[in-house]
Amino acid sequence: MRKISSFISLVLVASLLWSASFVLAQTASTTPSTGSKPAGTPELPGPNAEEIEALNKEIEARKERIRELEDTIGKYKKNIEQKQLEAVSLRNQLIILDNRLAALQADIELTKEKIKETQLEIEALQLSIEDKEKVMARQSRIIDKMVKDIHISDEKDYLEIMLTYENFADFYSEVKYVENVYVDLGRSVKALRIAKEELAKKKKQMEEKRVVYEKLKVELEGKRADLGDQMNYKQGLLVETKSSEMKYQTLLTSLKQQYQVIEGEVRSYEAEVRKKLEQQNKIQESGDILLSWPVPSRYITAYFHDPDYPYRKVFEHNAIDIRAAQGTPVKAAASGYIARARRCDSPKCYSYVLIVHTGELSTVYGHLSKISVSEDDFVNRGDVIGYSGGTPGTNGAGPFVTGAHLHFETRENGIPVDPLKYIVQ
Repeated sequence: MRKISSFISLVLVASLLWSASFVLAQTASTTPSTGSKPAGTPELPGPNAEEIEALNKEIEARKERIRELEDTIGKYKKNIEQKQLEAVSLRNQLIILDNRLAALQADIELTKEKIKETQLEIEALQLSIEDKEKVMARQSRIIDKMVKDIHISDEKDYLEIMLTYENFADFYSEVKYVENVYVDLGRSVKALRIAKEELAKKKKQMEEKRVVYEKLKVELEGKRADLGDQMNYKQGLLVETKSSEMKYQTLLTSLKQQYQVIEGEVRSYEAEVRKKLEQQNKIQESGDILLSWPVPSRYITAYFHDPDYPYRKVFEHNAIDIRAAQGTPVKAAASGYIARARRCDSPKCYSYVLIVHTGELSTVYGHLSKISVSEDDFVNRGDVIGYSGGTPGTNGAGPFVTGAHLHFETRENGIPVDPLKYIVQ
């Protein structure tokens, strides 16, 4: 009877091991295409497997649509580049604007598709996480049962077990079987650990996708605003020129002259004020300094020496334009002295603040609707120096602006440099 009882116990353990192996070997289909799994990780098809598969197919469809939109945007950009190589004219500028508007509309659709794709990936990951947690729970219960049964078996010593069998061969077979049980248990525990690691990776992936999703939503709003600005700019350009090439060229000449005047003024004031401050020992030379963002927004509408800048043939864009609603507080990017605070009482006039910092560095804040500081003032990093502008038709905006933003320059030894090399991200 003892032999039969022992045999039944071993059969029960074998049955449990077979169940565990089945559970651990079948979960491959629960992994969505958004992440890879470690080699040799056993998985189980959970109740959400079919839904995950459907989501993966929809994700692939979105990816294909994204590729199509990217190709379309590429064609518009190529058209813009070709027109920019031609002589500056009103007709060319309008063609460039039309292509830019079409590219922006396609870009908005592209961003919407990326948002939907990210949403689907988050859903697939969530379902996969739910399945993985259920698989782990089942594995844990099976392993717990196996450990209990092995513990019962371990309470018998080898002499007791050997006396139960009629020959040594039967005894040896059962001993080897128990050894195999221990080996399989170790594998099951390892598989459970791997499953936990995979679960942690999937949760991390999901959090990363959520961050991407939030960034894409902000980007979408910025691109919608860009589209509106460009449409307003085209309309304003037509109103200003009355479709006259001569008037357009006159406006360009005026714009270039104003740019040269402002550029010369900034250089002159910076050199003069820096020299005076050095004589008074109010400013010292130091190593490189880092700059803070002058406005809360991080959305850049035009980059330093931007190849898409509409007036690049007239002058280089020597700053970055940061989207900022009209009247947003503008803060000093670093401590320094106010070298110039140019106030304006007309829309055609360009208002700005120039701050001289240590380390041969200075910063310029342009298109301000209001200025809160005066020349020779000392400001600390983060102090409000004025309020953003740039809305066409408002005082201080200057000519040919497309919408509210902050024009932010960084100068080293009087020469404009890319602000993104100095801004703390």
